Amino acid sequence: MRSLPTRRLAAVALTAAASVVALAGPAFAHVTVNPGSATQGGYTAVDFRVPNESDTASTVKLEVNLPLDHPLASVRTLPLPGWTATVEKAKLDKPIKVHGNDVTEAVSKITWTADAGTKIAPGQFQEFRVSLGPLPTDTESMEFKTLQTYDNGDIARWIDESKEGQPEPAKPAPVLKLTKAAGGDGHGVTATPAAGAHGDSSDQAASADAKSSDSTARTLGVVGIVVGVIGTAVGVLGLRRKSGGSAS
Repeated sequence: MRSLPTRRLAAVALTAAASVVALAGPAFAHVTVNPGSATQGGYTAVDFRVPNESDTASTVKLEVNLPLDHPLASVRTLPLPGWTATVEKAKLDKPIKVHGNDVTEAVSKITWTADAGTKIAPGQFQEFRVSLGPLPTDTESMEFKTLQTYDNGDIARWIDESKEGQPEPAKPAPVLKLTKAAGGDGHGVTATPAAGAHGDSSDQAASADAKSSDSTARTLGVVGIVVGVIGTAVGVLGLRRKSGGSAS
């Protein structure tokens, strides 16, 4: 009976540690836009970076929805071996002016479907490159709600809105930040890696992986400290009880 509080304390320690580790693991595997920022009014090429979160299933389809409240007149996909890209367009409620011409429709969704024998397997990621423009000048960001489909039928819905000053949602939609052109007329081209040359993208991926590893190490370090402190408390409590028993 005397050992019951000690057992309860140990159980609480293990539960707390397991919870922290469980929360730390999946937090880094988000679908993102890379680079994460571009210049308003310009053209840019971005990669939708898609990590495979599942340990047992592979990604076989990606659907990226483009915002029609800030339509883009030019959207082009870079061919990716093993994947078929399909572009869908929608009529605009209000035409937009692009280089003096009226644009009445814009791309609303891009779907990449894996060919037979192609997939993003567990532990892997893939980048899907798109050229976009001209970027809107009346907003500071663009949100791309994305669906990631696995070969077991599961769908990861990256559609949650991230709000400044609030905790990041579990499945945030990829966001492209837009900055004002420095002294320009808003019609320049954003400096990005050349389409098809993924050297810079690989560097960004390595940087992201390094940040994830560093965050994971810090989290596990905190867990170790917490468990160590609680373990010490358990030991001291046990010694006190043992001393008390010997004295009696």
